[in-house]
Amino acid sequence: MSRPLPSTSPHRRALAALVQWFDADHAPGGAEKIRAEPDGVEWVRCIPFLILHAGCLIVLWAGWSPVAVGTAVALYFARMFAVTGIYHRYFSHKTYRTSRAGQFLLGLWGATAVQRGALWWAYHHRNHHQHADGPDDVHSPHVHGFWWSHLGWITSRRNFPTDYSKIRDLEKFPELVWLNRFDTVVPILFATALWGAGWLLERHAPGLHTTRWQLLGWGFFVSTTCLFHGTSCINSLAHLLGRRRFPTADASRNSWILALITLGEGWHNNHHRYMHATRQGFYWWEFDPTYYGLKLLSFTGLIWDLRPVPASVLAEAAAAGRVAAPARPGGAGIESAPPSCA
Repeated sequence: MSRPLPSTSPHRRALAALVQWFDADHAPGGAEKIRAEPDGVEWVRCIPFLILHAGCLIVLWAGWSPVAVGTAVALYFARMFAVTGIYHRYFSHKTYRTSRAGQFLLGLWGATAVQRGALWWAYHHRNHHQHADGPDDVHSPHVHGFWWSHLGWITSRRNFPTDYSKIRDLEKFPELVWLNRFDTVVPILFATALWGAGWLLERHAPGLHTTRWQLLGWGFFVSTTCLFHGTSCINSLAHLLGRRRFPTADASRNSWILALITLGEGWHNNHHRYMHATRQGFYWWEFDPTYYGLKLLSFTGLIWDLRPVPASVLAEAAAAGRVAAPARPGGAGIESAPPSCA
């Protein structure tokens, strides 16, 4: 256990932030003390995030190839599925079951998305549902503004530690805690593997005109940056744009455009009405590729017991003519919208 360091010392805070690049659970003074701090950007801790975006510039001198760009697109969707189908629908909500080994494999897959560990992700998402669009929702656009909800909240020191007391069902697995604590290991190995694959293509398949730097730039940096912003649209835009089927206590909305970007997560109002269903597109016409992928995965035996939408919830939706949206937090307006989706 490290000795508590005074939070008033900028040098020691910077040192702690550097250590957290490699050990996410490093919390001098205690995680509770850090979570009690006011919001503020911790620039040293954010350097890896800035590097991720700056790394996209590699493609300006490395160029492109069909293989490199195709890899970026394929990895965007493969890892978006990992975020939506694994980090969200499994670790956050347990909408289906798997074995302990399967759980670890899913955690490894999710870690390639470079959105920190599954336990940190699940803790924050469960907190979001508990306090949606209220003062304790750390990424509500109605409370904190669009840009803070989209990306600012992850730069705040108070949001770095994982509150393991909120995820007891996951904390009991040491392999998951290890992946969560050392959350840069898988991304570094993943980026290295892409660079190595590009080197092999350079050497053994020169006709593809694909270099190691192209595959790293497009397959890792560009794809991962787009993945981050696609996922973040649910925190920000899914509480601002679209229509409401259910009069939930928050400002969640359904949007087919966001569903396309995020493989089905755009049916956010549906999800906030009943978070325990494996599918978020409650009807066949609500495009939900994550659910289709999970259904296919269930045929392999890796996952099972996909949880359906209760008939009572569907009946509630069918009975709704027009539903009233609650006033925005801090505001006075009441708006109404058809139960169909934007």
